[in-house]
Amino acid sequence: MLSERELAFIALYKDSYPRIYQFVLRRVDEAELAEELAADVFRVAWQKWDEQAGLEIPWLFSVARNLIGNAYRGRDRQKALQSKLMATAAGPFTNQDGSTPVEDALAALREKDRDILQLAYWDGLSMAEISQVLQCTPASAKVRLHRARAAFRRLMPALAGTFEQKVSA
Repeated sequence: MLSERELAFIALYKDSYPRIYQFVLRRVDEAELAEELAADVFRVAWQKWDEQAGLEIPWLFSVARNLIGNAYRGRDRQKALQSKLMATAAGPFTNQDGSTPVEDALAALREKDRDILQLAYWDGLSMAEISQVLQCTPASAKVRLHRARAAFRRLMPALAGTFEQKVSA
């Protein structure tokens, strides 16, 4: 049996989700990201439900706008990090398209593996700090970093081999 609060939230969700989703989608141009951000809007709404009586659509749009801004900043940080990597890695080891085997290996990794490697090596975070960022225990972060390193090592020889073939040709 659902509580009155839950029923009211479900009604808000059914009425507002399509509008929030379309609002987000027009700004991010990726359906998957738009779904994630729209869901986050309603996660925030659920968390704030008791604090504010009668959350209204303008408030939901404000939350969506803030979450979109956070997503843009995250994307910009990722691009800046990749640019920094390209600038420091440029030299005799670049492919014809300007990428390096390291960049290619990072790009081929799963996003969560790439993120933990970047937190550890580019951002210089300790295992305790990484665990806080990823919201997991330090032991879990250590295992995830170990697995990401192993995946990177598996990719590097294969990509370095294709790079050497291109250089010698």
